[in-house]
Amino acid sequence: MKLNIDIIAENLLAIHPLLYKSISKPLKNKSSITPGGMFVMGILKRNGMLSMSDIGNYLSMPKPHVTVIIDRLIEEEYVLRQNDPNDRRVVNILLTDKGISEFEELKEALSLNLKSKLVLLSEEELEQLSKASQQMKEILISILSKEKNKEY
Repeated sequence: MKLNIDIIAENLLAIHPLLYKSISKPLKNKSSITPGGMFVMGILKRNGMLSMSDIGNYLSMPKPHVTVIIDRLIEEEYVLRQNDPNDRRVVNILLTDKGISEFEELKEALSLNLKSKLVLLSEEELEQLSKASQQMKEILISILSKEKNKEY
């Protein structure tokens, strides 16, 4: 049986708005950080100092879009720009202590908000969601891996 790619694509496209509406949107009033800002801060938290190009590559975002996000995070003193000592043309971005603290607080708030939604589910629904989310994660990682291999 061949799966309908159109249905899969439609379902995948529906997931992000549903997650945003139920998880991220309620926290919008608690912080000025946008979802894009959270993604950038998360990449910096995991990897340390990165160039603007590296951030764009990690998030598959064009450099001008990354620049807008970084400028906003700099205004809030969550990140700093630093020139690369080896190449003055390269600008590196680093999370500040304030940025690390804000990121951790927001991440914890998002986690608590999500958990408050998950407790509404039955054991059976939780088991289904656990399996489905693990499978989705693995498949998306596989897609990204295949795309990366295709680029070279």
